[in-house]
Amino acid sequence: MILYHGGTDIIEKPVIRPQSGGRDFGRGFYCTDIRSQAEKWAQRQGRIRKLTAVVNKYEFDIDDAQCKVNVKIFKDYSEEWLDLVVNCRKNPQYIHGFDIVYGKIANDDVGETIQAVVDGLMPFDFALQKLAFMPSNNQYCFCTEKSLIYPEFIESVKME
Repeated sequence: MILYHGGTDIIEKPVIRPQSGGRDFGRGFYCTDIRSQAEKWAQRQGRIRKLTAVVNKYEFDIDDAQCKVNVKIFKDYSEEWLDLVVNCRKNPQYIHGFDIVYGKIANDDVGETIQAVVDGLMPFDFALQKLAFMPSNNQYCFCTEKSLIYPEFIESVKME
């Protein structure tokens, strides 16, 4: 499958940056299988950093990865997904034990719902009911050094 990473850098060899903690699936190198999502993220980062937006493209063989490392797949929002996201967002040092995690992204309205759970303002069951009606995008997080060999760089495209 093809994955995309949006930002302002050409990344031929993915790395886990120290500041990547506190995100949906914890520290890691994040990608998506939705090109338009990566493009929007790249454009946003470009505006913030006042740099050229870049979309990096990778080949990813999830079947091969599942045979060799610990891959967690969340096909939909679930209590287990919400628990992981809340733990990762509450504690940037949280280690969950997965090498690669695939699941829904908690952005915009979804992110507000997650934050309400993190802040203790919304119970899990109500949050899950609310999330069921929200549109979502996908993300892949390569969480460990050994997982970083799986996204194979294809190309980078600078966006004007």
